[in-house]
Amino acid sequence: MARPERVRPWSVDRRRAVGGGCARPRSARGRPWLAWALVIAGAVVLVSPLYFTFVFATHGRAEIFNSPPPLGFGDAAVSNLRLLEERLPFWRNLGMSLYVASMTTALNLLLCSLAGYGFAIYEFRFKRPLFAVVLGSMMLPSFLHMIPSFMVMDALGWIDEPRALYVPAAASALGIFLMRQYIGAAIPRDLLDAARIDGCGELRIFWSIVLPLLKPALGTLGLITFIASWNNFVGPLVVMRSVEHYTLPLALRSMQAPNNTEWGALMMGSAIAMLPLLVAYCFSARRLVAGLTSGAVRG
Repeated sequence: MARPERVRPWSVDRRRAVGGGCARPRSARGRPWLAWALVIAGAVVLVSPLYFTFVFATHGRAEIFNSPPPLGFGDAAVSNLRLLEERLPFWRNLGMSLYVASMTTALNLLLCSLAGYGFAIYEFRFKRPLFAVVLGSMMLPSFLHMIPSFMVMDALGWIDEPRALYVPAAASALGIFLMRQYIGAAIPRDLLDAARIDGCGELRIFWSIVLPLLKPALGTLGLITFIASWNNFVGPLVVMRSVEHYTLPLALRSMQAPNNTEWGALMMGSAIAMLPLLVAYCFSARRLVAGLTSGAVRG
């Protein structure tokens, strides 16, 4: 009489156990081309507007509206740049955008790091309600404070002045939240206590110890703030009056007309306006990811 075959309990799931207890489905192992196709399609969709902006910047208005539109670079880049300089004080507008974005970024880095350090390290009265107010301000639409901000700037005599753009944006709720989360997760309290025992004051601790350790978060906040300030359109539209004080988004918008828009020159201005953002992102991409994820586990 034949004996029944004994089934060892580990013989069935040994292959699955080697792979972590869960075998990948055959569809995921056999179709890597599908994932690559989706990635390539998404990249084409994202890169196409940038590519055509630079392509159209080298063509005239008549060529841009050909059917099909031009796919390669043309020879009208110099003429478009000259036309742009005739229609606008373009380089002055570019300098104004750089100045406003740089001042906004510098003020945000300083004030948000100080505020985030205070919320993360110190204990004081009404700390939690005050931080809740800061977070709650992130939920309010930006247009709600447009008229009050204009009235304050008008009362101060700052209309048509660059400081009317960067002083109200000197600190942001997002920046304070990001700094608080990063400091709470990455700065050990024992290090600060050791500095106090050695005789360091609070400002010296912040400037010499905490601030150098905040480089990933500062890079992230700086990039986010610079891009937001550079692309700001509503703020200059409300408080700026003269074309010489326009930032680039508002200046380029002023070139559009119902029947006589020089699209080649407009695309040239848009291409030049994108270059600082592309350069800043290329140099700060890794730091951006590190700064956003380092404080994610903080409650």
